[in-house]
Amino acid sequence: MFPGTRLAAFGAFTPEFPDAEAMHQGLARWNRRRLAVAMPHGDWKAELNENVRMLRLEGAFVEAFRAHVAPFVSDVPTDPEGFVAWFEALKDSGPGQWDPLFDWLAGEASLEQMKWFLTQEAAGEAGFDDLVAYTQVKLPARPKLELARNYWDEMGRGNMGGMHGPMLDRTVQGLDLQPTIEGTCWQSLCLANTMTALATTRRYTYQSIGALGVVELTAPTRVGSVAEGLKRLGCPPEQRKYFQLHAALDIEHSRAWNAEALVPLVEETPECARHIAEGAVMRLICGEQCFEAYRAYLWAHAHPLVYAAE
Repeated sequence: MFPGTRLAAFGAFTPEFPDAEAMHQGLARWNRRRLAVAMPHGDWKAELNENVRMLRLEGAFVEAFRAHVAPFVSDVPTDPEGFVAWFEALKDSGPGQWDPLFDWLAGEASLEQMKWFLTQEAAGEAGFDDLVAYTQVKLPARPKLELARNYWDEMGRGNMGGMHGPMLDRTVQGLDLQPTIEGTCWQSLCLANTMTALATTRRYTYQSIGALGVVELTAPTRVGSVAEGLKRLGCPPEQRKYFQLHAALDIEHSRAWNAEALVPLVEETPECARHIAEGAVMRLICGEQCFEAYRAYLWAHAHPLVYAAE
């Protein structure tokens, strides 16, 4: 199906997960624990058992999501040129694109509304640098080099002041945001959980490449709007830098990702095109659900300070 077709709402595909909020809070807490730097300890067997239980839950969620998007990616092109054209068309017609939330953030949102939005985004941030690092393991040389270049940019090209993760942290600290798992929309947690699942699970490597690539493809307009809104609200350059940087840099990242990662992978293994497409569409659906949840809350509350489930 051509990406101009609007995809069904994310929540409709998971009847076997009746409490999405509880599930994604649980996965988020588990991801925080399992990805944290740790030391050897005596409870490693209990930890392993817990990981197996959570991996089963995570796997059931991802497989249900894959089944949901399968009809929309079953006929994607499997030649490199055709596939990249299909992929790049997602920028305009994929789920969640040109959502009115971002024009509103740029031109109308109050500082408190902007802070609420950024708190949700910060809590749902999975760490693009770490996701790229996980995904590149054992890739063929040409795609691996492209992911390495992308990672090096995320690392500020060796300059601590230019590292993207700490740059976002400075925005969070400067605006005195207090992101927590419990205070975050489940849709935002779902986005982070999905990206983490794809990057850390080797059977979903192609899906992760699609999900990461579509972030580079679609983010520049959205982050540019956030930067405009922060400037309008009088926030200093240090608090806008992360968004201004990605509004420009991700355009070049996307071109390189498509040419140096997608093309050689599809050339070598044409059947991977469907899996890359799955990851891209899954990521876009997650974003769409976030935008819809954010609008539903922000536009219904004049001065939102904390999230309360509707």
